[in-house]
Amino acid sequence: EIKKGDVFGILGTNGSGKSTLLKIIAGVLDPSKGTCKANGNIAPLIELGAGFDMELTARENIYLNGALLGYSKSFIQQNFDEFVEFAEVGKVARIAFAIATVIVPEILIVDEVLSVGDFMFQKKCEERIMSLIKEHNVTVLIVSHSNDQIERLCNKAAWIEKGKLRMLGPASDVCK
Repeated sequence: EIKKGDVFGILGTNGSGKSTLLKIIAGVLDPSKGTCKANGNIAPLIELGAGFDMELTARENIYLNGALLGYSKSFIQQNFDEFVEFAEVGKVARIAFAIATVIVPEILIVDEVLSVGDFMFQKKCEERIMSLIKEHNVTVLIVSHSNDQIERLCNKAAWIEKGKLRMLGPASDVCK
């Protein structure tokens, strides 16, 4: 159970089920056992680049990805400059992050997003996430291979391995 306002990290090796778990929470996949219930609107940043067509321009991809997230054409038009300004040059990962976080979701799901781009972009993404947490009490679920990042950003964490929960608790304890 993850409470409103928690910043919950999920750690594990490749193939342990981290991204699958996020997809279940986001409603992209159904669980093979048990149930998953999410209370609130979700902004998923899962598999950056999904929904982006490299044959399209950055502008076209903004409209495409915004539509996939359920935004109206008028909403995308109103926020277009903010997407582009945040993205700094229009790279796919940057555009995806900008589009997903321009609104204030109740639940933000972040799958390895903070490992893309240069250091300055990663810092900017972390600052946007921290702003959502502090100013709007957004619940955040983060998958990362970086223990330092999970320990720095999260108050709770889970370590999973081959689909099994190995440890659950305060992020500082789980990261150790």
